[in-house]
Amino acid sequence: MRICMVGTGYVGLVSGAGFAEMGNDVVCVDIDKAKVQRLREGECPIFEPGLEELLARNIKARRLTFTDDTAAAVAGAQVVFVGVGTPPRSDGGADLSAVDKVAETVAANVQQETVLVLKSTVPVGTNARARRIVANAKHKVHVVSNPEFLKEGEAVNDFLRPDRVVLGCDADDSFARDIMERIYHPVCLDRNRLIWMAPASAELTKYVSNTMLAMRISFVNEIASLCEKVGADIHEVRHGVGSDVRIGPKFLYAGPGYGGSCFPKDVQALVQTGREHGVELDLAVSTHRVNDRQKGLLSRKLKSHMDGDLRGKRIALWGLTFKPRTDDVRESAALMLIDVLLTEGAEIVAHDPEGMQNTRALYGDRIQLVEDQYDAAKDADALVLVTEWRQYQNPDFERLKTLLRRPLILDGRNIWSTYGLRKQGFVYEGVGVAKQ
Repeated sequence: MRICMVGTGYVGLVSGAGFAEMGNDVVCVDIDKAKVQRLREGECPIFEPGLEELLARNIKARRLTFTDDTAAAVAGAQVVFVGVGTPPRSDGGADLSAVDKVAETVAANVQQETVLVLKSTVPVGTNARARRIVANAKHKVHVVSNPEFLKEGEAVNDFLRPDRVVLGCDADDSFARDIMERIYHPVCLDRNRLIWMAPASAELTKYVSNTMLAMRISFVNEIASLCEKVGADIHEVRHGVGSDVRIGPKFLYAGPGYGGSCFPKDVQALVQTGREHGVELDLAVSTHRVNDRQKGLLSRKLKSHMDGDLRGKRIALWGLTFKPRTDDVRESAALMLIDVLLTEGAEIVAHDPEGMQNTRALYGDRIQLVEDQYDAAKDADALVLVTEWRQYQNPDFERLKTLLRRPLILDGRNIWSTYGLRKQGFVYEGVGVAKQ
């Protein structure tokens, strides 16, 4: 199958490489000529476990190529996937200008009956909008909604071994259905993972899935705050609640709030979609509000230990990305913490296995970034764990005690809450657990 993937961001690059791995001939398009050249040379522009190897293997096999000529790539494709960004507008809705531009290019350049597949996260009505744009193309263009469900840090496995593949298509569009079934046949060999539905349902499914997961995070964070007030332990509560098979244990971990490129904007986009149709989605609104408040948790806890004055204090941060196994710092809880610390006049020394380059691009020399996690702790007034990278999970606490100016540890992920750090001479505080 000849596939064109427009957009080489996170979704487009993983999906394009994944389709090539399945044996398709894939050309990935990006308007950034320098980025295209780097990709042609095998350079992976993002950190995602397994992706660099996937790119190298399929570039070498000539199943995967890159270009900045969208029109030519579209003309030679049987299927055109849209993997461009849909950033939030000022009102929280999704900016669809890049999606529109791809649809217009398809309409002007298709050379055969073609399937246009919307893989970008888009609001309800985008499928119908795209169909209006391609209606006058000289060859029939079928439009399918196929939202992505890729977890950063697990995206390659998620693409090649998905839980489900959601496809929004008119029930009587046999041409598009046959094409999509053929493309996804390799992931359905053990069982059929394709879930067919109306386009509007597919568009809504993506937003609802992410908002429901975000809702669980915000709810457990609220309960963690209650635990601190009443003397309960969020670990025990989470275990008791999550053992109910109707609820399950996932996304019930207390922390400094969710981040990344999906949850924050998708929750707001769902809220805006509701408002555009006269429905106020109160739970989604509260989910976003709780998360905004939660992102200030670590700075509030830190100030309480510093008598409200952070001026001149040296603060060590472990973790900058919004989650482990990614270099993505977008909407990370670390960014809000850094902003508060800088405003309050603190000195920041930080470490992250993969996120320092993206953080440096945001803050320059206003914060100090070090290559060794223990160097960050040297002479610090506090160590704050923000992201639970594996290499942070069992550190040398005796060494930390000699490095820190004062033995204060704030654990934003509760990974050290059972280590008995008070007995080792530390002042320890987690999220929703007893202070040590």
